[in-house]
Amino acid sequence: MAEEGAPPFAVEDFAYPRAADVLATKGIELKRGDGHILLAECDQAADQIRVLTVEDSAAGRDGTYCFRATAKTGYLTLSLPRVFALEATSHPISADLTANGATTTVNVDKGGFEPVGEGNVDGARSVLVELRVTG
Repeated sequence: MAEEGAPPFAVEDFAYPRAADVLATKGIELKRGDGHILLAECDQAADQIRVLTVEDSAAGRDGTYCFRATAKTGYLTLSLPRVFALEATSHPISADLTANGATTTVNVDKGGFEPVGEGNVDGARSVLVELRVTG
């Protein structure tokens, strides 16, 4: 028990900061992570992880989401629908996507690009549910 007047103990729940604001403005639900993968502004010159989704022009979203890795390993759980491609410019990544009740893991080498979900011939609509930096 904390002494009277002492601040309460901090407990890390790994929830993504300001997740409700990000959902409202960018349409991506960021859930939990270890802080080593951060949502970032897209910059073609930067080393980033890019996630491409079907454009939602009615909501003013171009369909490109970018992330910055701050370490060689890390994870972020999220919910991002209609993903059709993953690009790993700065680090190799692994991603879990769900479609039709099944989860698939996709690995993308550093400098690689991988079509997923609707980006494949006869591909099902997929939701990105976890993103990991693997090296």
